[in-house]
Amino acid sequence: MKSHVAVLMGGWSGEREVSLISGGAVSKVLQSLGNRVTEIDVGPNIGEVLSQLQPDVAFNALHGRFGEDGCIQGVLETLGIPYTHSGVLASALAMNKPAAKKLFATRDIPSPEGKVVPWEVASSGRVMEPPYVIKPLGEGSSLGIGVIKSVEEESQYLTDEWLYGDHVLVERYIPGRELTVAIMDDRALGVMEILSHGSFYSYDAKYVEGNSEHLLPAPLSTKDYEVVRSLALEAHRCLGCRGLTRADLRYDDTKVPGEFFLLEVNTQPGMTPTSLVPEIAMDADISFKDLVSWILEDASCGR
Repeated sequence: MKSHVAVLMGGWSGEREVSLISGGAVSKVLQSLGNRVTEIDVGPNIGEVLSQLQPDVAFNALHGRFGEDGCIQGVLETLGIPYTHSGVLASALAMNKPAAKKLFATRDIPSPEGKVVPWEVASSGRVMEPPYVIKPLGEGSSLGIGVIKSVEEESQYLTDEWLYGDHVLVERYIPGRELTVAIMDDRALGVMEILSHGSFYSYDAKYVEGNSEHLLPAPLSTKDYEVVRSLALEAHRCLGCRGLTRADLRYDDTKVPGEFFLLEVNTQPGMTPTSLVPEIAMDADISFKDLVSWILEDASCGR
């Protein structure tokens, strides 16, 4: 059935530009499928805008704060508008890295050793012996992440202005390989290995063409490949996610046997030309058009 679809995009998080690209790509596909599409650059009055528009469904193409953390999901639930991706609680839990880590521990899903500290404490240095990673408590697209591999790097990074809240998550740095898994319809589509041309898979590595390479399927043994798929799917289920998600992991292959660590689950994977999930889906014989169509059909309230 053809629908009037409100594509929610933009917003005011640090991932605004990426969201606009995702929303534009999705809108083109939805229009090609015969739907009536209204693109909405989301602002603080989004509740009023949606109440007046009264779309049949909302395709959530927002990334970052307000769009990915349960807030816009709560607005849509209140208005009774079916929407895509995960619901209020799952979105909030996945976006809050410390909360997600606590839940992962209840399911024996390994994640890096870490602790939450005030930024003032972190910026004083030596909150953890290098190498370690500093992360915002609730941001996506690697915004604000710093990899501190030495005392020299520590003094350089910690002098920068911090824009991501009063507290930070400090985690032990996991050496080795970067892996990501796409989850669709409660099944793991495939595992990709990411080779970044920088020190880690940063914002620029994600979204600037040529700054990373993707190995698909990831060159792992059959056993390890299935372990990664299982960990990603268990993390998706543990948080109560719905629809499409992406799980990011590290594989420490510097020891024998190697160890896998779940970093986070992204409930609003990017839909840009360089995004990972559409590429993994394509490798699983799911076209971008079919992927967008399925996400729309999966929309509902009470997620």
